[in-house]
Amino acid sequence: MDQLSSEVEREAPFAGDYHAERDALQKKLAQLQFAQIVHKKRAIVVFEGWEGAGKLAALRRVTARWDPCHFRTWCVRQDEFRETGQHWLTPYWVRLPEAGDSALYFRSWYNGIIRARALGEMKDKRFLRALDEINEFEAQQAEHGTLLVKLFFDVSADVQAQRLHERAAHPWRKFSMEPEDLRSHSARDGYQAAWHEMFAHCDTRWAPWQVIDGNDKRSCRIAALTAVANAFEKAMPAEPPAEEEHVAILARQKFG
Repeated sequence: MDQLSSEVEREAPFAGDYHAERDALQKKLAQLQFAQIVHKKRAIVVFEGWEGAGKLAALRRVTARWDPCHFRTWCVRQDEFRETGQHWLTPYWVRLPEAGDSALYFRSWYNGIIRARALGEMKDKRFLRALDEINEFEAQQAEHGTLLVKLFFDVSADVQAQRLHERAAHPWRKFSMEPEDLRSHSARDGYQAAWHEMFAHCDTRWAPWQVIDGNDKRSCRIAALTAVANAFEKAMPAEPPAEEEHVAILARQKFG
């Protein structure tokens, strides 16, 4: 993984039947989630990247037809456990998915250390140690049988600026903005350098990154849906499990 922002190949505006393709992918994801539930598989999906790159919109499309009882979306504040002195990964350890469930992280364990690195608050040794801890954390999840899907939503500086300006001018959405939303754009070079360092260390065989081009909204959403569907399709068994005898007996008694 060595492409980011100005280096990534930009998608052209979506030219197909967006609604038909979106609906087909969401239907496929619903079927794959059912296989996940039945086979009691765990999954983690990370939505990371630039502000204004389409993370939240993509997350909504991915979960549109999912059973809400079997996934949770987490938006963990980076300082949630700081006052207690607990390890910085604690907010994520306590929110891991149970068997048959998915945990979706809107921003993740990467966000806080990237911000600190970009703003010069985290030096080389501490930053590399944090990246090693992340690799160990993700490897432990994979060894436990958990599927990890990591999506990085990329967007050019010009498009990001335009979207942040539109958000700031909106009578309602402007109240959801935080200083961090603007900081990532004004200190973009520092953030980009930090992301490059992170990709070099944390794009692993067990938890690879996939870059989603967010410049065109429709292409971005289709790309995100496709990435999650492909990952789930590889990880979830295609056939139902063996029938449990007591369930079969009850079904035959009731339905013949």
